[in-house]
Amino acid sequence: MHLQHHISLKPYNTFGIDVPASAFTTIDNENQLSEIPQNQKLYMLGGGSNILLTQPIEGLVLLNRLKGITTEKESEDHVWLRVQSGEVWHWFVMQAIEKGYGGVENLALIPGTAGASPIQNIGAYGVEAKETIDEVTAWHWGEKKFVTYTNSDCKFGYRDSIFKNQLKDQVFITSVTYKLNKVPKFNTSYGAITEELEKMHVQELSVKAIADAIIAIRSSKLPNPVVIGNAGSFFKNPTITKAHYEELLKTNSQIPSYPVNETHIKVPAGWLIEQCGWKGYKEGHTGVHAKQALVLVNYGNAKGSEVWQLSEKVVQSVKERFGIELEREVQVW
Repeated sequence: MHLQHHISLKPYNTFGIDVPASAFTTIDNENQLSEIPQNQKLYMLGGGSNILLTQPIEGLVLLNRLKGITTEKESEDHVWLRVQSGEVWHWFVMQAIEKGYGGVENLALIPGTAGASPIQNIGAYGVEAKETIDEVTAWHWGEKKFVTYTNSDCKFGYRDSIFKNQLKDQVFITSVTYKLNKVPKFNTSYGAITEELEKMHVQELSVKAIADAIIAIRSSKLPNPVVIGNAGSFFKNPTITKAHYEELLKTNSQIPSYPVNETHIKVPAGWLIEQCGWKGYKEGHTGVHAKQALVLVNYGNAKGSEVWQLSEKVVQSVKERFGIELEREVQVW
């Protein structure tokens, strides 16, 4: 294991925030995990696309570079692919599409690594990772062994899992096994997908056609982190009671909504933020993206603390106007 000290984390987070880590090493072999010293706080870093660095990191940063995809088993209808946690998520999605496997095509172009998919239960365009995750294998620091968690063990929720709660900082995810469909079941219920497919003159549905449509939609709405530092969606879409929603309708007749169940409604955080006048707002080196109010950005040399302070203002204004407290989707270090 090669330890480095006082390393800038700017190249390793998509916000492009420049903070130092007191210690840093790359994990490219699972066997290295048993050698990691336990006398300091550990930080697990994948693609760095869902974190906001607000201060120097006093501890050991483990950069996940575990690679590889293997076919674990197959049936007439399904295939189980074991993906090492350091693989780039979009690359994995493209590999599945190339083979005609269905299940993850709606999640194309989501930044980050495969190992982050169960932590965050990533989701987009009507699909969540939990629908394809069969099991997750991780190194448990306390037990000093590899542990495998079934789908039900993971306690998946909306952008949530056991890895963000009871097992936070307790495990290092090493691989995720996905159960994909050999005969795809297409999900085009999200309105924009159908529109984009029509625009592309798609005559016959396929996993590639859906992925291409989603890539086009995401590319048109979301800023490229290579050009403008960001972590994608900064806030979760809040769920409110039906009674709260009906009260809001009295003064906000255009409020979009998605039913969750008989008693709760989900509303788009981006719409709420835009209504409060934040879309396109700039403050120093940070701001709210001009095309997507859900995205906070670093226009150059922003500090993580500046982005955090802006997010606080956004949260407060939405709470004051709509009585809804937004929850951040990004992890804050």
